Amino acid sequence: MENTTKVSEFILLGLTDDPELQVPLFIMFAVIYLITLIGNLGIMVLILLDSRLHTPMYFFLSNLSLVDLCYSSAVTPTVMAGLLLGDKAISYNACAAQMFFFAAFASVENYLLPSMAYDRYVAVCRPLHYSTTMTTGVCASLAMGSYVCGFLFASIHTGDTFSLSFCEANVVHHFFCDVPAVMVLSCSDRHVSELVLLYVASINMCIVLLVIFISYISIFITMLKMHSSSGYQKALSTCASHFTAVFIFYGTVTFMYSQPSSSHSMDTDKIASVFYTMVIPMLNPLVYSLRNKEVKSALRKVVLKAKLSLG
Repeated sequence: MENTTKVSEFILLGLTDDPELQVPLFIMFAVIYLITLIGNLGIMVLILLDSRLHTPMYFFLSNLSLVDLCYSSAVTPTVMAGLLLGDKAISYNACAAQMFFFAAFASVENYLLPSMAYDRYVAVCRPLHYSTTMTTGVCASLAMGSYVCGFLFASIHTGDTFSLSFCEANVVHHFFCDVPAVMVLSCSDRHVSELVLLYVASINMCIVLLVIFISYISIFITMLKMHSSSGYQKALSTCASHFTAVFIFYGTVTFMYSQPSSSHSMDTDKIASVFYTMVIPMLNPLVYSLRNKEVKSALRKVVLKAKLSLG
C-alpha cells in the first residue's frame, strides 16, 4: 500500500487540559524522573565499581537499569516539556522516533526478565552447576539476544504503523506516540496492522511468560524439597524481587495491549501508561536494592570511600 500521508506533525493531548493540574503534574513527574535517574544510574555505577557484584545476576540487573532509564527517557522529558511549556506538537519524524525507542527498550526489558528468571532457576535448582552454566559468554548472548529481539520488534511495529496513511486527523489521545494511539488516526485500512500488533505482541508475550512460568515452577518445587529453613529463606529472597518486577511489568503491559486499539479506552490507557512508562522504571531499582544486602554493602563501601577521599 502506498503511503499518502499529508500530516507533518501530531498533537499530543497529554494527560489533562486543566491548567491548575499542569504544574503539580510537572513537579510529580520531575520527582519521579529524578528518582529514576538516580536509582538506575546508581545501580549501574555500584555494579561497575564493586567487584563483588560482578556476577550474572547483577550483570542482568545493570542491563535492566540501563533499559529502564532509556525507555523512561524516551517519554518523560517530552511529557514534562509539554506540561511546562504547553507545546503539544510533535513532528511526524519525532513521533516515529519516540515510538521506536520506547518500543525498543520496553521490548528489551520484555526479553531481559525471562533471562533473569532463567538465571534464578539455575542458581536455585542447579547451584553446583551455576558457574559452568551461567558463563560470561552465555550471559552476554542472552543480553545481546534481548537487545536484538527488542529492536527488531520495535522496527516491525513502528514500520507497520508509519506505513499507514495519515490524511487529516493528527490529534493523538495520549501523552506520547504509542502504537495504538497513533495507529487509530490512520485514514487507510488498519485491520491488518492491528492484527500484526496483536498477534506478534501476543506470541512474544506467551513465549517469555512460558519461560518465566517454567523457571518459577521449577524453583517452587525445589524450594518445597528444601529441608533447611535458611536455604528456603535465601531462595525466597533471591527470587522475590524479580517476581515482583515481573508481576508489575507484565500485568500492566498485558492490560494495555491484549485488545485491538479500536476497543481501547484512551483515558484508561493514559493512567496505565503513566505507570509503566514512569513509575515502573522508578520502582525497579528500589525493588531490587532495598532488601538486597550486597547492594547495601556496596553502597556503604562507595560512601565510605567518598568520605575518606574528601576528608
